[in-house]
Amino acid sequence: MRQRHLACAGALLALCLAGSAARAHDQSHGAGTASATSGETPFLTENAAAMDKMMADMEVKPTGDIDADFTAMMIPHHQGAIDMAVAYLRYGQNPLLRRLAQEIVVEQQQEIAAMRLALGQPLPPSAPAPTEPDAAPLSDHSTQSHSTMSAGSMPMPASSMPMK
Repeated sequence: MRQRHLACAGALLALCLAGSAARAHDQSHGAGTASATSGETPFLTENAAAMDKMMADMEVKPTGDIDADFTAMMIPHHQGAIDMAVAYLRYGQNPLLRRLAQEIVVEQQQEIAAMRLALGQPLPPSAPAPTEPDAAPLSDHSTQSHSTMSAGSMPMPASSMPMK
């Protein structure tokens, strides 16, 4: 489990680094570049929005409470991973990457819940898994703060999440 988590973290880091390089090159995160196909544009746009929100939400003013400051930065980081994975699940086709994205959603939701519980913070109300049809698209929750996001709800196991 720990090795898989590290592999997921490595994959996320690679995505973040690739996104950072793309951001440095093009502020649209590739959403309108010549190399993007018309079918790829919605994914790139959604992924860029997730990354922009994550980076903005991770910029917190230090409070003097290391535990609170750490979680204030890590929760949006984990939510960004969830949002990017959900974007991939909406558009991606590779069955192995889809499974990895589903695992990222579940594991990151669990870690957000664990961080909130460790600080005695309440969990937000339960909501549909972000890959279920009833789940709101990324743009609908992009204005929520990380303290009210649905990621703290207990997720369904990866084995029961829908596969394309």
